[in-house]
Amino acid sequence: MNVVAINGSPNKNGNTAQLIDTIAQELAKEGITTEVLHIGNKTIRGCFGCGACAKNQDERCVAKDDEYVNECVQKMKKADGILLGTPVHWAGIAGTMKSFLDRAFYVSSANGNLFRHKVGASIVAVRRSGGVSTFDAMNHYLTYAEMIMPTTNYWNVAHGRVPGEVHEDLEGMQIARVLGKNMAWTLKVMQNAKENNIVAPLQEAKIMTNFVR
Repeated sequence: MNVVAINGSPNKNGNTAQLIDTIAQELAKEGITTEVLHIGNKTIRGCFGCGACAKNQDERCVAKDDEYVNECVQKMKKADGILLGTPVHWAGIAGTMKSFLDRAFYVSSANGNLFRHKVGASIVAVRRSGGVSTFDAMNHYLTYAEMIMPTTNYWNVAHGRVPGEVHEDLEGMQIARVLGKNMAWTLKVMQNAKENNIVAPLQEAKIMTNFVR
């Protein structure tokens, strides 16, 4: 089994990366590999809102100047689990990460829900405030995609400013370790369900309503 981890920090080796690595170490103990995709230092534009990914049904965003997004979508589609990691910028998801998630999950939902029933989790690195609201915002993508979310023993937030400082947040590091253990267990449960032909619920066609009449 394998997990794709998205590092939404501009800093490749910052606190977000170190939290992801801590989770990956726990996954590795259970024989699960992790591929880290560092998107936080890329130039990724926001979603056009054009709906072309739904019209074309080719599992691709039509934006031509950052094909890396489409490469990542395919890796996420093939993975058993997806881990999202971001620093907090202005009490929210880092801008590049937000643009990436908007497009990747739009493509997924518009093409039959590519990430449905994958194991998905998120974790946040923050200096001081905005960690819980950012964690909540990341989970919006996972729940919309009908992903299976493992939990930990508190909110998935750890504190640190300069790279490496997050290790001084002992509770935050425990949160990451427990999340890794629970994610590994959830992945094995899902794998066992597949191997024993436990049939997943049929996917319902999406109903969309408009509150303005």
